[in-house]
Amino acid sequence: MIMEIPFGKDQPLWSPSEKDKRDANISQYMHWLTQHRGLHFESREELWRWSVEQLEDFWESIWSYFQIQASQPYTQVLSERKMPGADWFSGSQLNYAEHVFRHATTERPAILFQSERQPLTEISWQELTRNVGAVAHALRAMGVRPGDRVVAYLPNIPQAITAFLACASIGATWSSCSPDFGTSSVIDRFKQIEPTVLFAVDGYQYNGKAFDRLGVVRELERELPTLQKIVLVPYLRADAEPEGITNGMLWQELLKEEAALDFEQVPFAHPLWILYSSGTTGLPKAIVQGQGGILLEHLKALALDVDLKEGDRFFWFTTTGWMMWNFLVGGLLVGAVTLLYDGSPAYPNVETLWRFAQESRMTFFGTSASYIASCMKAGIEPGQSYDLSRLRGLGSTGSPLPPEGFHWIYEHVKTDLWVASVSGGTDVCSAFITGSILLPVHAGELQCRSLGANVLAFDEDGNSLIDEVGELVVTEPMPSMPLYFWSDPERQRYLESYFAQYPGIWRHGDWIRITPEGSAVIYGRSDSTINRMGIRMGSSEIYRIVEGLPEIMDSLIVGVELPHGNYYLPLFVVLRDGVQLDDALKVKIKQTLRTHISPHHVPDEILVIQEVPRTLSGKKLEVPVKKLLMGIPAEKAVSIDALSNPHAFNYFLDVAQRVAILKQTQVRE
Repeated sequence: MIMEIPFGKDQPLWSPSEKDKRDANISQYMHWLTQHRGLHFESREELWRWSVEQLEDFWESIWSYFQIQASQPYTQVLSERKMPGADWFSGSQLNYAEHVFRHATTERPAILFQSERQPLTEISWQELTRNVGAVAHALRAMGVRPGDRVVAYLPNIPQAITAFLACASIGATWSSCSPDFGTSSVIDRFKQIEPTVLFAVDGYQYNGKAFDRLGVVRELERELPTLQKIVLVPYLRADAEPEGITNGMLWQELLKEEAALDFEQVPFAHPLWILYSSGTTGLPKAIVQGQGGILLEHLKALALDVDLKEGDRFFWFTTTGWMMWNFLVGGLLVGAVTLLYDGSPAYPNVETLWRFAQESRMTFFGTSASYIASCMKAGIEPGQSYDLSRLRGLGSTGSPLPPEGFHWIYEHVKTDLWVASVSGGTDVCSAFITGSILLPVHAGELQCRSLGANVLAFDEDGNSLIDEVGELVVTEPMPSMPLYFWSDPERQRYLESYFAQYPGIWRHGDWIRITPEGSAVIYGRSDSTINRMGIRMGSSEIYRIVEGLPEIMDSLIVGVELPHGNYYLPLFVVLRDGVQLDDALKVKIKQTLRTHISPHHVPDEILVIQEVPRTLSGKKLEVPVKKLLMGIPAEKAVSIDALSNPHAFNYFLDVAQRVAILKQTQVRE
């Protein structure tokens, strides 16, 4: 399915000054390439083309430019250009955390933290170094060795970064879930990877309400038999104790014994952390990413694309269950001050994060299209209400930022602001399409393709498209691509996830249009992943919970991108005989999803259907229903001959008309 979109270039909303371009990190890098490699590039697009055509030379330059510390040198940059299975910088030994602490200084803090419960707090590099050393020493004393999995059920707090860096320093493999994830979602993720240690909070606060999580922690201990120790971080209550936890201890106990911080030298492809896919086709995929691959990717992305410099104050609103948390931590790799906020962005009102930007003297504000939409609807004026004089960049991800969002930022936040709408994925923990301070900003567009990422738009037959909508594909390997999925020894799930449609070429699952100038527009997911507020969740996870209710026989859920960065999430249910969808049942369904999945994936509407439309092989018809609700004609959205019950699809024609009216209404607003 290819959508033809008329295209006309608007006047830019912002253009870089000569000083912006001269001071940009990427300009310094290009100057270095001229001096040390004899290469000269006239434009960012020229540089990108070299980076994907001369892939090995590009990544070798990143290694050299950022002066990667390796106790053992590499023997080869890339043995073979293949996906999956690319072997990067073979023979090298290094440590991700060692590159973080290269930037330790007394001149500025390492972390700034604020929450609904705590005012702005500084964590110095000295405190961070001391605490990471103590936690690393304690983990070793528990018997944690390189490759062992350490997991966290923590909010976005300094202890999470401390625990992660301690794990990375000793070569342990990190994995985290936010405490707003329901018990089932956490168990589905952590049980796969057989962790030995769990860091967890007693509870958290969100939107002014306290949520106790000790009961969940006790359940995790029962359901994760490989756990040898649970470290409780008192957060909701300062006097919290690991009550009812067999192998529990308090966070403070880990910090009692100070120890020098040292760094286990590990191979380039040694597992750094495990992230999770949304679980669309079963259990969430446990995505393993390597120390070296993430190190190079984040140095490149944060320094050359986000343009972070030493001393910049870098923020992205995220939880520990989203890859943007891992990306945010990466700010420490370039000497930026990492800014953490824990709580609701709308409590006590939607101005909270703008107030945080003022108080923290933020220089880069990372957010999502949905938050910008909330600010627009609230009619706030951040630029007039707050001192944002130090803010020079704003990033948006999670879903496409619509043109109206761009205009609102320039009209109500700041006129001299570089706005970078970016799109990537958990799968590479970075962006495929990114921003560049060298380029003008056009409403609704992503400025350019990431260096080293050969991103194209493909039609069904694998032909590259320009100025037409197609599948987002990556045709050359990237160092941060997954090493493998946990418990997938034959790489079957890995191959099915990315390489089934175009063998040897990564298909990401987004609709994209690449313009003749090299910028891009993202049109949402081409698969059935629920991607709300940037937090991806597979439909199968939701089905397991909904269909576990005695009243529900079957269900279907799809997510549809709407204008202004909004998102429509309807749930369709088949009820058991004699059951009515009254208000009480609606509340029960929503509360069950809120408790067991997450607050972000509670449906906007619950509708009764007689049957779930299915393919001949029995699969639910999620993608065709989503296409229909996106406005694609029925004959292009689905092949009726491929359905086992084609009559069940007819119901969604009426729903599609309702969604079309909803879209028109929101466009007018």
